[in-house]
Amino acid sequence: MIFTETKIKGVFVIEPEPINDDRGFFACSWSRDEFARRGLNPRLAQCNISFNHKRATLRGMHYQQAPHEEAKLVRCTSGLIFDVALDLRAHSPTRYQWVATELGEKNRRMFYIPEGLAHGYQTLSDDTEIFYQISENYHPESARGVRWDDPAFAIEWPLPPTIMADRDANYPMMELAGG
Repeated sequence: MIFTETKIKGVFVIEPEPINDDRGFFACSWSRDEFARRGLNPRLAQCNISFNHKRATLRGMHYQQAPHEEAKLVRCTSGLIFDVALDLRAHSPTRYQWVATELGEKNRRMFYIPEGLAHGYQTLSDDTEIFYQISENYHPESARGVRWDDPAFAIEWPLPPTIMADRDANYPMMELAGG
Protein backbone atom coordinates (compact mmCIF):
# COMPACT_ATOMS: atom_id res chain seq x y z
CA MET A 1 0.00 0.00 0.00
CA ILE A 2 1.13 3.52 -0.75
CA PHE A 3 0.32 5.96 2.09
CA THR A 4 0.20 9.68 1.23
CA GLU A 5 -0.40 12.02 4.16
CA THR A 6 -2.55 15.07 3.45
CA LYS A 7 -2.19 18.60 4.85
CA ILE A 8 -4.15 17.40 7.89
CA LYS A 9 -2.00 15.32 10.22
CA GLY A 10 -3.17 11.74 10.39
CA VAL A 11 -5.37 11.85 7.27
CA PHE A 12 -4.03 9.61 4.50
CA VAL A 13 -4.93 8.73 0.94
CA ILE A 14 -4.00 5.05 0.57
CA GLU A 15 -3.52 3.37 -2.79
CA PRO A 16 -3.12 -0.34 -3.36
CA GLU A 17 0.07 -1.64 -4.97
CA PRO A 18 -1.21 -4.29 -7.35
CA ILE A 19 0.82 -7.36 -8.22
CA ASN A 20 -0.23 -8.10 -11.79
CA ASP A 21 -0.19 -11.33 -13.76
CA ASP A 22 -2.20 -12.80 -16.63
CA ARG A 23 -5.21 -13.42 -14.34
CA GLY A 24 -5.45 -9.80 -13.20
CA PHE A 25 -3.94 -8.50 -9.98
CA PHE A 26 -3.75 -8.99 -6.23
CA ALA A 27 -3.30 -6.12 -3.74
CA CYS A 28 -3.35 -5.65 0.02
CA SER A 29 -6.04 -3.19 1.15
CA TRP A 30 -5.50 -3.34 4.92
CA SER A 31 -2.81 -4.61 7.28
CA ARG A 32 -3.03 -4.20 11.04
CA ASP A 33 0.77 -4.26 11.31
CA GLU A 34 1.29 -1.70 8.52
CA PHE A 35 -1.25 0.68 10.05
CA ALA A 36 0.28 0.31 13.54
CA ARG A 37 3.81 0.95 12.16
CA ARG A 38 2.58 4.26 10.76
CA GLY A 39 0.90 5.25 14.03
CA LEU A 40 -2.61 4.78 12.61
CA ASN A 41 -5.34 3.09 14.60
CA PRO A 42 -5.26 -0.60 13.59
CA ARG A 43 -8.41 -1.56 15.53
CA LEU A 44 -11.23 -2.98 13.45
CA ALA A 45 -14.55 -3.08 15.31
CA GLN A 46 -17.15 -2.71 12.58
CA CYS A 47 -17.55 -2.65 8.78
CA ASN A 48 -20.39 -0.83 7.01
CA ILE A 49 -21.72 -0.51 3.48
CA SER A 50 -23.55 2.56 2.20
CA PHE A 51 -25.42 2.47 -1.10
CA ASN A 52 -26.71 5.60 -2.85
CA HIS A 53 -29.06 5.58 -5.83
CA LYS A 54 -28.47 9.07 -7.21
CA ARG A 55 -25.62 11.36 -8.16
CA ALA A 56 -25.23 14.47 -5.92
CA THR A 57 -26.41 12.65 -2.78
CA LEU A 58 -24.64 14.15 0.23
CA ARG A 59 -23.97 12.31 3.49
CA GLY A 60 -22.25 14.06 6.37
CA MET A 61 -20.58 15.57 8.19
CA HIS A 62 -20.56 12.85 10.88
CA TYR A 63 -18.37 11.86 13.83
CA GLN A 64 -18.63 10.15 17.21
CA GLN A 65 -17.61 12.07 20.32
CA ALA A 66 -15.52 10.64 23.17
CA PRO A 67 -15.42 8.09 24.59
CA HIS A 68 -16.46 6.46 21.30
CA GLU A 69 -14.35 8.39 18.79
CA GLU A 70 -13.70 6.42 15.64
CA ALA A 71 -11.12 6.16 12.91
CA LYS A 72 -12.44 5.23 9.45
CA LEU A 73 -10.95 3.65 6.37
CA VAL A 74 -13.28 4.44 3.46
CA ARG A 75 -13.34 2.90 -0.02
CA CYS A 76 -15.84 3.39 -2.86
CA THR A 77 -16.40 -0.05 -4.39
CA SER A 78 -18.87 1.06 -7.07
CA GLY A 79 -19.20 4.47 -8.70
CA LEU A 80 -17.34 7.63 -7.66
CA ILE A 81 -17.50 9.92 -4.62
CA PHE A 82 -15.98 13.16 -3.36
CA ASP A 83 -14.87 12.18 0.16
CA VAL A 84 -14.19 14.83 2.84
CA ALA A 85 -12.37 14.80 6.19
CA LEU A 86 -12.88 17.84 8.45
CA ASP A 87 -10.53 18.44 11.39
CA LEU A 88 -12.47 19.14 14.61
CA ARG A 89 -9.62 18.40 17.04
CA ALA A 90 -9.44 21.15 19.68
CA HIS A 91 -5.66 21.65 19.69
CA SER A 92 -4.91 20.86 16.06
CA PRO A 93 -3.11 23.49 13.95
CA THR A 94 -5.50 22.54 11.12
CA ARG A 95 -8.70 22.77 13.19
CA TYR A 96 -11.72 23.53 10.96
CA GLN A 97 -9.73 22.76 7.80
CA TRP A 98 -10.80 20.04 5.39
CA VAL A 99 -9.25 17.80 2.78
CA ALA A 100 -10.95 15.75 0.11
CA THR A 101 -10.20 13.11 -2.44
CA GLU A 102 -12.12 11.26 -5.11
CA LEU A 103 -12.66 7.60 -4.33
CA GLY A 104 -13.92 5.23 -6.97
CA GLU A 105 -14.07 1.74 -8.31
CA LYS A 106 -11.47 2.57 -10.97
CA ASN A 107 -8.81 4.25 -8.78
CA ARG A 108 -9.38 1.83 -5.84
CA ARG A 109 -8.10 4.57 -3.54
CA MET A 110 -8.92 4.58 0.19
CA PHE A 111 -9.19 7.45 2.68
CA TYR A 112 -8.01 7.07 6.28
CA ILE A 113 -9.73 9.49 8.67
CA PRO A 114 -8.49 9.46 12.29
CA GLU A 115 -10.42 10.09 15.48
CA GLY A 116 -11.52 13.68 16.05
CA LEU A 117 -12.44 14.40 12.44
CA ALA A 118 -15.86 14.60 10.83
CA HIS A 119 -16.47 12.65 7.64
CA GLY A 120 -18.84 13.13 4.74
CA TYR A 121 -19.10 12.52 1.04
CA GLN A 122 -21.02 13.43 -2.08
CA THR A 123 -21.77 10.95 -4.85
CA LEU A 124 -20.45 11.88 -8.28
CA SER A 125 -22.26 9.06 -10.07
CA ASP A 126 -25.47 7.09 -9.71
CA ASP A 127 -25.44 3.74 -7.89
CA THR A 128 -22.47 4.26 -5.60
CA GLU A 129 -21.45 1.83 -2.89
CA ILE A 130 -19.04 2.73 -0.10
CA PHE A 131 -17.32 0.28 2.25
CA TYR A 132 -16.14 1.53 5.66
CA GLN A 133 -13.81 -0.14 8.11
CA ILE A 134 -14.30 1.50 11.50
CA SER A 135 -12.28 1.33 14.73
CA GLU A 136 -15.27 1.68 17.08
CA ASN A 137 -18.78 0.27 17.13
CA TYR A 138 -21.62 2.69 16.49
CA HIS A 139 -22.93 4.34 19.65
CA PRO A 140 -26.02 6.48 18.91
CA GLU A 141 -25.54 8.50 22.11
CA SER A 142 -22.11 9.62 20.83
CA ALA A 143 -23.16 10.34 17.24
CA ARG A 144 -22.73 13.97 16.25
CA GLY A 145 -22.47 16.09 13.14
CA VAL A 146 -21.68 19.51 11.76
CA ARG A 147 -23.30 21.35 8.86
CA TRP A 148 -22.11 20.41 5.40
CA ASP A 149 -22.47 24.05 4.26
CA ASP A 150 -21.16 25.86 7.35
CA PRO A 151 -19.18 28.96 6.26
CA ALA A 152 -16.78 28.27 9.17
CA PHE A 153 -15.48 25.31 7.14
CA ALA A 154 -16.18 26.49 3.56
CA ILE A 155 -16.17 22.98 2.11
CA GLU A 156 -16.21 23.21 -1.69
CA TRP A 157 -18.64 20.49 -2.71
CA PRO A 158 -18.46 19.70 -6.43
CA LEU A 159 -22.25 19.62 -7.01
CA PRO A 160 -25.30 21.22 -5.45
CA PRO A 161 -26.73 18.46 -3.23
CA THR A 162 -30.01 16.97 -4.41
CA ILE A 163 -30.60 14.32 -1.74
CA MET A 164 -29.70 14.60 1.94
CA ALA A 165 -31.05 13.35 5.26
CA ASP A 166 -32.97 15.94 7.31
CA ARG A 167 -30.53 15.35 10.16
CA ASP A 168 -27.55 16.31 7.98
CA ALA A 169 -29.31 19.38 6.57
CA ASN A 170 -30.27 20.67 10.01
CA TYR A 171 -27.16 20.42 12.16
CA PRO A 172 -26.54 23.86 13.72
CA MET A 173 -23.95 26.24 12.31
CA MET A 174 -20.65 26.23 14.21
CA GLU A 175 -21.08 29.67 15.79
CA LEU A 176 -24.58 28.69 16.98
CA ALA A 177 -23.26 25.37 18.32
CA GLY A 178 -20.66 27.14 20.44
CA GLY A 179 -17.68 25.94 18.39
